[in-house]
Order: sequence, then structure tokens, then C-alpha cells
Amino acid sequence: MAHLNEHYLKLKAGYLFPEIARRVRQFSEEDPEQGKSLVRCGIGDVTEALPPAVIEAMHRAIDELASRETFRGYGPEQGYEFLRHAIAENEYRKRSIDIAEDEIFVSDGSKCDCGNILDIFSHQNRIAVVDPVYPVYVDTNVMVGHTGPADPSGAYEGLVYLPCTKNNGFVPEIPSERVDLVYLCFPNNPTGSVATRGQLECWVNYALSAGAIIFYDAAYESYITEPEIPHSIYEIPGALECAIEFRSFSKNGGFTGVRCGFTVLSKSLMALTSGGKKKALHPLWNRRFSTKFNGVGYPVQRGAQAIYSQVGQAQVRSLIGHYLGNAQILAESMRSTGLEVFGGRNAPYIWVAAPTGYSSWQVFDKLLRDVQVVITPGVGFGVQGEGYFRVSAFNSRENAEEAARRFKKVRW
Repeated sequence: MAHLNEHYLKLKAGYLFPEIARRVRQFSEEDPEQGKSLVRCGIGDVTEALPPAVIEAMHRAIDELASRETFRGYGPEQGYEFLRHAIAENEYRKRSIDIAEDEIFVSDGSKCDCGNILDIFSHQNRIAVVDPVYPVYVDTNVMVGHTGPADPSGAYEGLVYLPCTKNNGFVPEIPSERVDLVYLCFPNNPTGSVATRGQLECWVNYALSAGAIIFYDAAYESYITEPEIPHSIYEIPGALECAIEFRSFSKNGGFTGVRCGFTVLSKSLMALTSGGKKKALHPLWNRRFSTKFNGVGYPVQRGAQAIYSQVGQAQVRSLIGHYLGNAQILAESMRSTGLEVFGGRNAPYIWVAAPTGYSSWQVFDKLLRDVQVVITPGVGFGVQGEGYFRVSAFNSRENAEEAARRFKKVRW
């Protein structure tokens, strides 16, 4: 008989979002009328239509596929040159960062790449994750066997957890023990925090001195409003030698359902063989792409390219402004009731301290029962998330305003 990958059996049975869905479904079945009035501020999925420039570009691409003369079959696994060039020019060279087109790998999303990147790294690595943490970072390491079992709190043996708390501004401190791979996410999901240039310099200097590599998830960089906050870790000198950056078109261009993102891996980034020799990682990631991936669809890549046009950029700024406007409305409503609120200024997420005496799931249940608003309990993101909850600003303005009115009615 075939044998299964037993590392999957170590995964916690109640993954965060399925558990939220189960509780919402149970509530709606018990009270169908109240269930119809739910306002969902939990999952981080966009709600507004794709930018018109993207739609027009995709339509043109579809028309090309309708003619034998302009039809395209397999494209480059790493992405079409037109999109890789647009990314290099607009995301990096305009910020005086020297990134070559062939150091950019276009994929079906940064979530996928954050897990797939583990294919080119050894089981010998000691891995650090922030806490609270985007669950994908942890679960993908469990799946490939980089951890032991989880303890009663949900923390996995073998991972190094870096606490992100109110006291450190939800930005992790440099670990006292050796680590080889470090996951950082800024602007952060779930806390909405950002890292200053000085804080990122400390991390880059640590990685360079320790021979560590930073996995830098910058999926929300378009939401940064403060000019002094770096949009890319490569703005920090030395980062090209110690960091891999993950980006997404999901939260700026609304591509959550369309699927497109990219990873930047410099040809100067090195890692050790078991024999102690330094080898470049770029050829390994390139081989992984060529072997396990056939590339993102041509119409999708044309749509992503359109984001970098002048009109596309204006439309994206409007989308981001819409969601940040929602964040301001939601944050102010909760502050008005005396709750302590973080984030929402440089990110589409608001991180809220639960009232005294309430756990994260108790807050979830109370808001669901009392005002029919769905949020995300902070403990689902890790031990340090207990006592907090996340509110997503991805919604229509009407729903955001309605949720804000309901938040003001809650009596703790």
C-alpha cells in the first residue's frame, strides 16, 4: 500500500478560516434572518472591480488569442519579458535598485511562492517566523517536514517564534539564537504594522553577519502612506545578498481571483551546500520554475502590465484609497468605543486589542451574535495574537460604514 506524507498529520485540524466559516454557518443556520444581515470584515479578499485599464488590456489579449496569427501557446515559465521589464523599471529601478529582468519570476501569487521557495532549501535550516504570523509561512514548513509536532498552544517544535507585541510596535527583535531563514512581512498581515528603514537595516545587517536569508513578503507595499517607510527590502544596502522578496498584484490591482504575483531573487544570493561550498540560489529557483510551473496566462500578464501604465497607476491609487478610507472609518468607530486600535494607516488591516476579560474567540462570537459582524480572532495567527482581533478593510464603502455603525453599538 502507498504511504502518505505524515507531516500533514501534524497540521492543526481547525485551520483559522475554515473554523470561522464553520461558526458563521452554524450561526446562520440557527438564525437565518440574522444570518442574512452579516457584514464580513474577516478574510482579506478584495471586493471592488478590476481597474478599467486591466480589463481593457486583458480583452485585447483575449482577442489576440482568437486569431491564429497572434495566438500564443506556452509562454516563458518565468514570465513574459514585457511584464518582467515593467516590474523591474517601476518597482525597482525608479527607486535606484538594480534588479535585472531575469531576477524576476512571475507566478500565480505570492502565497504560492512563499511556500514553493522551500523547495530549494535544505531541512538543515533553522527557521524563524514572526508571531502573530500569516499561517501559510508556518503550515508550509510543517508540510515539508521542517518542524516537530505542535504544542497545546499551537506552536510547532523546531520553529523559532519572534514575538511581535505592543511593546515592540509589532516589529520583531533580532533573535538571540542562530537562525538561517527568517520570514518578515511588511506592511504586516495581520497587525498592519510597518518596519522603519532603521529596523530593516538591523535585519539586513544581522542576515549578512549570520549568513541567514530573509523571506520578505511585501504583498501590501502599495498601502504604505508614509514616505520614509521602505517599499522594498532592497532599498536597504546589502539586501540583495541576503533577501528574497515576494510581491503580489492581488491587493493593489485586485487580482485575488485573477492570480498574479512575482518573486525577486538576485543572482548574487548564495547558500551553502552540505559540504560547505557557496552556491547561487538563482539557478535552482529558475530550474524549479521550469520544471514545476508552466507560467501565468498571457491575458493575466497583459493585465498586470497595464497596472504600470499612467492611467493604470491612477486607477490603482484610487482602489487603494478606497480601502484605506474604509480602514479609517472602521478604526475610528472602534476607537470611539474605547478600544485600542493599531494599523490601518499603511495597511488594509486594523489590529484591535480585545476588551479586558475577552479572548480572541470570545470577541468573535460576541460580534457575530450581537451585531452580525465577522472579524478574525487574533489567536488564529499565533500565540501572541491572543487578546487581539483583526478587522479587514476590504469591503464596499456601504458595508464598511454599516460595520462601523454596528461596532459603535457593542457594549463590552
